[in-house]
Amino acid sequence: MITTSTRPRRRELPIPLLAIGMVLLLVLAGCVQPGRTSHPDSDPVPGASCPVTPDPSITTHARIAWQGIANGDLLVKDLGLLEKCMPNATIEWLRFNGGNDVIQAFGSSSIDIGIYGSSAGVKAMSPPLDLPISLVWVPDVIGSSEALVAFDEEITSIEDLAGKRVAVTFGATPHYVLLSMMSAAGIEGQVEVINLTNDKMPAAARAGQIDAAWTWEPTLTELTDIGGTVVIDSAEAAEKGFVTFDMQTARDEFIEAEPEFMLMWTRMQDHAAQRVIEDPELAAESISAQLGITPAVALDQMSGYTYLTADDLAGEEWMGGGAAESIASTAEFLAQVRQSTGAHTPEQYAEQVYGDAVQEVAE
Repeated sequence: MITTSTRPRRRELPIPLLAIGMVLLLVLAGCVQPGRTSHPDSDPVPGASCPVTPDPSITTHARIAWQGIANGDLLVKDLGLLEKCMPNATIEWLRFNGGNDVIQAFGSSSIDIGIYGSSAGVKAMSPPLDLPISLVWVPDVIGSSEALVAFDEEITSIEDLAGKRVAVTFGATPHYVLLSMMSAAGIEGQVEVINLTNDKMPAAARAGQIDAAWTWEPTLTELTDIGGTVVIDSAEAAEKGFVTFDMQTARDEFIEAEPEFMLMWTRMQDHAAQRVIEDPELAAESISAQLGITPAVALDQMSGYTYLTADDLAGEEWMGGGAAESIASTAEFLAQVRQSTGAHTPEQYAEQVYGDAVQEVAE
């Protein structure tokens, strides 16, 4: 079971990925500068250093898709860890606002590594897309950072959504959780579910066009600021068996051609995750700079996730087998709601889990 707290935390109990059928930073040799200007495209922090021996032999050109998710990936970007650890590599950071956009970028081979919610990632790996990509990292399990927000005071439970209009981004992790929760409550045919991107939800709420929305940060906070009330979050949904997470995939061709880059990239993801867990206040400085928010707000967003390290991911629960089972069950759900045209077997998805680098980093 996943619990929520006011601070980022490590899993206290194993998440039963095989059983529940679910969807699915910073050695600071130089520290983050207090009070530096927050900006979404902030340059790497001057003075931050590579936490391992740099490898100048790596000359890779890597195009990395990032999103405004409060996890270790933002520390890697903010501190310039890839640039410092691979000084002769060329790193392009490309910002995206949603999983469907990341899918399109993978489809056009315009990115090499990308991050999105588990539903979007599984959609990309499943028919009819069947993109040649593999899972390379799971930075976090989603908790209170995604939630159902109601604008109708009569809505105080999932059952109260019957007869209401609810907005969600189709194919994203909230879509999976919403439909799963409605099905468990026996009201799936009684709710008008509307496909809206996050940026359109506040306007729809103000205009009275929707009664509720299941979304993620920072839209979640924006909706509560205009009068919405959180009814249930993804941490509570996880307790009922509907767990979601963020995932990073890479093009298979890139993984095969650049194993040394992937190893260093994985080392930096692990390093950042450990720093988020061990020193969240300092990590929030980097996350806030990348998101253009205050460190206090960043820390609040961070409390909505459970962060994972290489040690967490190396076992059977994730890269050792559990991830493939979860991907398969998620794919079956996506096919049922017509977000894809079918699902592969767990054995087939296991071939799209690249765990070599994770295993080496965890050793």
